Amino acid sequence: MNLDADANHELVAIPPIRRVPPGRVVGWVKLGWRDFLSAGWPSLLHGLIVFFASLAIVEITYLYWPMMPGAVSGFVLVGPILATGLYALSQRLEQGKRPRFKDAVAAWRRSSRCLIRLGLLLILAGSAWVAITAMLFGLFVEAEITQPVEFLRYVFVQNELHFFLWAILGGLGAALVFALTVVSVPLLLDRDVDTPTALMTSIRAVSENPVAMGWWAVFILVATGLSVITLMFGFIVLYPVMGHASWHVYRDLVDAANLKSRDLAV
Repeated sequence: MNLDADANHELVAIPPIRRVPPGRVVGWVKLGWRDFLSAGWPSLLHGLIVFFASLAIVEITYLYWPMMPGAVSGFVLVGPILATGLYALSQRLEQGKRPRFKDAVAAWRRSSRCLIRLGLLLILAGSAWVAITAMLFGLFVEAEITQPVEFLRYVFVQNELHFFLWAILGGLGAALVFALTVVSVPLLLDRDVDTPTALMTSIRAVSENPVAMGWWAVFILVATGLSVITLMFGFIVLYPVMGHASWHVYRDLVDAANLKSRDLAV
């Protein structure tokens, strides 16, 4: 009897989810671009940080190439947490207030324990994936490879089964993280909810909007790919745009009106 009561309580705790058409993705990108321009240098600073972090990852892979796939995918895992400051800037704009750098800092400093725990969980998951990937390549790659370019050539030319399985596992992991974090992080920033509620809300948002969320995931992949082929310079603009747009994804999908607000004012 108590178990049924607890289950009902959890169902009530999850806020209602709105359904949106796939074309709404274009609107999210436009709103993200608008917020990027309106927020100014605090938003641009996030892009610069990601740009230099990306260069650091590239440097690491040149020193030890097996770390490359794991480091890149691990970086993608923690991307939603890194955008916390961008969500705060979009929140200020939404309230008709001028976004300030200290608003982004406050979002980190005053984040709930739930948000901190989620961030640590994603960082641990990313680190574990880096370690597992390095171990797998150490066990299965017999060719002498000294540079990342040689590694990429080996992966695409050899067409071996273990690389195919690795790609499937990586894709499934990325899809799971996407479903868990697409709206949970901005929800934790905006409302006084616990981590399980935020994660379940995010999963439900994806399950009730599979086509729109699928196109949103495609946009993130394309933006990330463009950033990489532009030698990471694309991240300077595209990462803030993605972060700001993600705030509007959350606002469109989650009806959080009945949830207690989290005050991040400084």
